[in-house]
Amino acid sequence: MTDSPADATPYEVLGVPATADDDALRRAYRRAARETHPDLGGDAQRFRQVQLAWERIGTPAARRAYDVGSRAYGASGPSGATAGRPDTGRDAYAPPAARRDTRPRARSHGHPGGRSREVFLQAEREWVGLGDPIEDPYDPTLIRSAPRHIRRLLAEALAEEATASIVSDMGIGVTVWHDLDAGSEGKLDHAVLTPSGLWAVESIDWGAPVRVEHGEIVGETLAPGERPVKELVRAARAVQKQTRVRFSGRLLVVPDAAVTEDVQLVGSPKKPTALVVRRSALAQVLNGVWSPAGSVDVFEIRDRLQQTVRFV
Repeated sequence: MTDSPADATPYEVLGVPATADDDALRRAYRRAARETHPDLGGDAQRFRQVQLAWERIGTPAARRAYDVGSRAYGASGPSGATAGRPDTGRDAYAPPAARRDTRPRARSHGHPGGRSREVFLQAEREWVGLGDPIEDPYDPTLIRSAPRHIRRLLAEALAEEATASIVSDMGIGVTVWHDLDAGSEGKLDHAVLTPSGLWAVESIDWGAPVRVEHGEIVGETLAPGERPVKELVRAARAVQKQTRVRFSGRLLVVPDAAVTEDVQLVGSPKKPTALVVRRSALAQVLNGVWSPAGSVDVFEIRDRLQQTVRFV
């Protein structure tokens, strides 16, 4: 269990509704602990999830704190999903505030996470009931009670904003375009231009661990038929066709807790289809640590993209 809105809530982990009384909650915990205990043939990772769930809602005080959102999603720092934001209350979910410091930033075009937030807000309104007022769409209590597929939409927006924050801190030698129109393939989250190359980047948060198998990302929380690597390749190709600019590589940026290595190759080591990158390692990758040999003409590519790119 992480602090991602896409992750299972403690109630979901224990298999009870959020309205369950304390006795029902305790019984559910004991049952889940017995079923998952490694000494009784259970799964150690699942057992750990049960323990974490109980830590969060196992006492009346902890449960009250969780229910009002005092442990909302988002760790500070670059490895968190909402880098640089507090981890309490609605601020963990709301769009990031404008930065007020004067440090040099990367050149940025488009609105990171903007489309994903629109999709989330629309899905949330439909779930609540069209026409019913929503006083605060980012209220932690409301979000945690939403179905998991709706929470994941918000997690994707937060993931895109976290990537944008990391790239922004890389300085004026970097240019980034967000929410690029990929035609029938939807959108490409980011195109990042550095002296080491032009990168097609997707930012994703499934709220649970994932792994690379047979050239694709798999995990228990992926939607049926979801193929993230294939979808990234298609979106990148659509943008390439539109702009006439070739990408040096493709990156899938995931939360640190989702994978066990900083960088994993998907496909052939000599010519990987994509790299799966931990969020905390993203700046290293973009700075050229895992880049193809050589460099690119930053000014030519930037000018061509500025003239041809479209946003969603």
